[in-house]
Amino acid sequence: MKILRAVLQLALIAASTVLPAIGSAQTQTPSVLAVFDFPQSGVTFQTGDSWSANGQTFRLYGVQSCIRGTFFTNSAKARTDCGEASLAYLAAIVRDAKPRCTAIAQAGAPPVVFSVCAVHIGSNTLDLGTVLITQGFAFAATDATGKPTKFEYGVAESEASRAKRGLWSASDLPHPSTILMNAARGVARPQ
Repeated sequence: MKILRAVLQLALIAASTVLPAIGSAQTQTPSVLAVFDFPQSGVTFQTGDSWSANGQTFRLYGVQSCIRGTFFTNSAKARTDCGEASLAYLAAIVRDAKPRCTAIAQAGAPPVVFSVCAVHIGSNTLDLGTVLITQGFAFAATDATGKPTKFEYGVAESEASRAKRGLWSASDLPHPSTILMNAARGVARPQ
């Protein structure tokens, strides 16, 4: 609970958007904007921004977690898998804050449902992506030019970087957007 209080305090400071009430999202096209509770069992976390449940894969829209198989040096000076650190933080927030999500798009084959999720901490409703990014355990997803797909997430990432929160405290942080952009250009990934 101590972690959640700290998350709440920092996320309230960094949050630059107000989430619509969950109920209001249901008034829009239900087939497009399905609202669902994040399952508390039967979930497989794939990354720090995606999971599967009941044979369906979900991903947080606009969020990019660290990539599994990339490494950073943690505060105990141990080489640690960055993707696993992102995944563990997402799982902890889901367990403690029990998000409610809205499906906003579906793409790919097999289809991935892109979602935005709200977490309730005390009497506050916060965007899960903002919490993950503000705490430094996820990043703003970017387009092919390197611009955040969601402006607010870019602001949250800048704040986390400046404050050296979470993964940003590592001097050798393998930023996923840089890795993905280099891969798209054919540049080898650093080990």
